[in-house]
Amino acid sequence: MTQPPLLALTMGDPCGIGPELAAKAFHSEKAYDNMRPFLVGDEETMIKAVKTTGVPLTIRPIRTADEAQFVPGTVDLLTVSSLDRDEVIPGAPTARTGQAMIEAITRSVDLALSGECDAIVTGPIHKVAMKLAGSEFHGHTELIATRTRAREFAMMMAGDRLKVVLVTIHIPLRQVIEELTSPVITDLISLTARSLTERFGVTSPRIAVAGLNPHAGEEGLFGDEESRLIAPAVEKARALHPTCTISDPMPPDTVFFKAAEGHYDAVVCMYHDQGLIPFKMVHFHDGVNTTLGLPIIRTSVDHGTAYDIAWKNIASEGSLLSAMEMAAMQARNRVR
Repeated sequence: MTQPPLLALTMGDPCGIGPELAAKAFHSEKAYDNMRPFLVGDEETMIKAVKTTGVPLTIRPIRTADEAQFVPGTVDLLTVSSLDRDEVIPGAPTARTGQAMIEAITRSVDLALSGECDAIVTGPIHKVAMKLAGSEFHGHTELIATRTRAREFAMMMAGDRLKVVLVTIHIPLRQVIEELTSPVITDLISLTARSLTERFGVTSPRIAVAGLNPHAGEEGLFGDEESRLIAPAVEKARALHPTCTISDPMPPDTVFFKAAEGHYDAVVCMYHDQGLIPFKMVHFHDGVNTTLGLPIIRTSVDHGTAYDIAWKNIASEGSLLSAMEMAAMQARNRVR
């Protein structure tokens, strides 16, 4: 790659904190540090965001990514919607604002698929806004996976100290055991191993696998899922990836400390909060959500639309800047 990676950023839900974060991020001196970002979104909304945040930015509309100039103090904006400033009400999404949000995502995905950008960075969106716009999807991951025809994908929450990948995500806790199978766990370990090498530049990944039960089952005293489901999955993954170090099922109360101390490159977790609680303890302000298994590189902030503080110039752009940096890093490391 002869030039810095070209990143398409989406502004997220217009009624949330996304536009403010975009304005603040483009004002940061980090925005053009070894990357070339442009924004995909709505011009009137971004003009309002610049006024709300008070950052000295100029909005420069572009029609294609080729027209972007990447000048600090200027936002190259590929406009995909035509909202009126007055219809963007904090915390009150409509069908039109939801559609503008979705259009920014789909246009960015298409740019990445066609090679017109190297990665996409998505701003925060809301399930209600998706529904109001008539979408069949509940969030980014399913929408992007469907549009890119990805057959295997997973969410990784990533920071410089801790990376976690989740076997199950948004389901009730009592359903987790029903969803866990050895093949599913093996596939996720395998996807994690490939992604660490192909996107993060880790030649011999070290992967910790969290147990499901306290003390990783304590030899069956507290449950047999470790021996019955997780350990066989680990053995299969080791056979598939002989250059990787993959742990036996580890007690969940110690595995994250060891990973954060640098003993592992990622932790495969059995359910949502098992991974997200320790991750946000370490990376609450700079965590990044990245989707593994896609044919494109996609990162995102690790937080939501924060309707309660939207358009109050309170939200921090730290996670968005980290997502930009991680997207650029993955683009530089990418093995096709």
